[in-house]
Amino acid sequence: MSDRNGSLRIAATVVISTSLVAGCSSLPGDDAEEQRREIVTGTTSAPSTLDPAAAWDGSWELYKNTFQTLLSFPSSSSSPEPDAAKRCRFTDNASRVYRCTLKKGLKFSNGNPLDAEAVKHSVERVGAIKSKSGPLGLMGSLDRVETLGKSTVVFHLKKPDATFPFILATPATAIVDPETYPAKKLFKGDKLVGSGPYTLESYTKGKSAKLEKYADYKGPAKVKNDVVTVNYYKESSQMVKALKGKKIDVAYRGLTPDQVTGFQKDKANGKNDIELNEILGSEISYLVFNPQDPTAGKAPVRKAIAELIDRKALVRNVYKRTADPLYSMVPGGITGHTSAFYDAYGEPSKAEAEKTLREAGINKKVRLTLWYTTDRYGDTTGDTFAEIKRQLNKSGLFDITVKGRPWSEFVEGYSKGKYPAFGRGWFPDFPDADNYVAPFVGENNALGTPYENREITEDLLPTSRKESNRATASRAFTSAQKIIAKDARLLPLWQGRVYVASAKEVSGVEWVLDPSTLPRLWELQKKSSW
Repeated sequence: MSDRNGSLRIAATVVISTSLVAGCSSLPGDDAEEQRREIVTGTTSAPSTLDPAAAWDGSWELYKNTFQTLLSFPSSSSSPEPDAAKRCRFTDNASRVYRCTLKKGLKFSNGNPLDAEAVKHSVERVGAIKSKSGPLGLMGSLDRVETLGKSTVVFHLKKPDATFPFILATPATAIVDPETYPAKKLFKGDKLVGSGPYTLESYTKGKSAKLEKYADYKGPAKVKNDVVTVNYYKESSQMVKALKGKKIDVAYRGLTPDQVTGFQKDKANGKNDIELNEILGSEISYLVFNPQDPTAGKAPVRKAIAELIDRKALVRNVYKRTADPLYSMVPGGITGHTSAFYDAYGEPSKAEAEKTLREAGINKKVRLTLWYTTDRYGDTTGDTFAEIKRQLNKSGLFDITVKGRPWSEFVEGYSKGKYPAFGRGWFPDFPDADNYVAPFVGENNALGTPYENREITEDLLPTSRKESNRATASRAFTSAQKIIAKDARLLPLWQGRVYVASAKEVSGVEWVLDPSTLPRLWELQKKSSW
């Protein structure tokens, strides 16, 4: 997730994420009507579209709960296991042919059968449509999809790719109904037809989504509630107010550091109505430099910024230590993590940055505009860029301007190459170092900003994908991270910690986020409904 377009999920500075909650209430009706278990949640990450072929962003949070994929991540592991599939495996020794057999009796919420042709249709339309905001970048190793009868799908890959099962566990390969979702154009409307744990009963763009338990769902999720309403907030302050006012049961994706520390202080002072849980986070925030820009396209300018950025001050001043400094695109906790940027540039140094610029013949202040999204990742995003501006301008070497745009305008801007430098965030599509390198390099990457480096794309990534043992594959990622640091086309800033804020009576919070930090709403319930 990750911003997955972020492109994930992606953000110009992803903030702290927090999780969901469950709630319960009786619906009006006669005495024979059963009590339904209801949950109300809040998030600052609203879907950009209801078509999985057009989203590589926070829309995955909704897809995770309404569509099925062949594989998914179980609560206890970061290795994908069968979901809509009964079983899946590579059938060759080169990791180039992957075969899945579907479970029997699967069907979409409109009653249409979910069979091998539906899977083929769902995967192929991503490549046929080629949406700029879609997950095509994850499909680089796929050659063709074959069906054998109604229950078997075979994926033929162009080259070995041991990470392909992870991709089949992401909403990039969400299985959609061929009758509803056209093969060569995007679906329009406010409906959604899937086969996941929930159906989308109603949807108001940017406002709310109402999910109801799908009676014919056949998958591994054990749904512990009947109805979930997801409220979308433009400001995290509104979301927290709703949580404290008991209008929602949980707040996730968007809590600011001040709000996190506020909850912690309340707890210390004996206020126990809201629980705050910290979960291992794998989301990252970083800057992207446009190589076509006359200023950001200069390597010495980028390297000087890398020599000036004080990540420790950033997480201290803005994030109140609810995030950690990040010196690599691969975060801590992921096999293959290094501190490549620290190794290359060391501690912040005005002297080193000035030397880098002067040796390149740059003797005047560098004028540069940094862009960020104003409405996707909480209220701290603007503070982040204000701090970056402060640090760079304080050096006397830069004259930085900061500008923000709403997400829809922001995406359009960076996709068209309008921004010299901009902020993004990344929630992993799957928990592997590959997903912190591959999406950002190559011509069709998740950034809308091509990053051509043949050593990474034609040597290191292919080598790593031959290794089914992902620990062994980490050697290639160590080399890739060194190259990324040397190029300074991407500049990692911080790694987030994930916080879950919920009403005290809510349970299941510890299981609510999968390894990609996508919410599993079905885990939530109120203790009174046990």
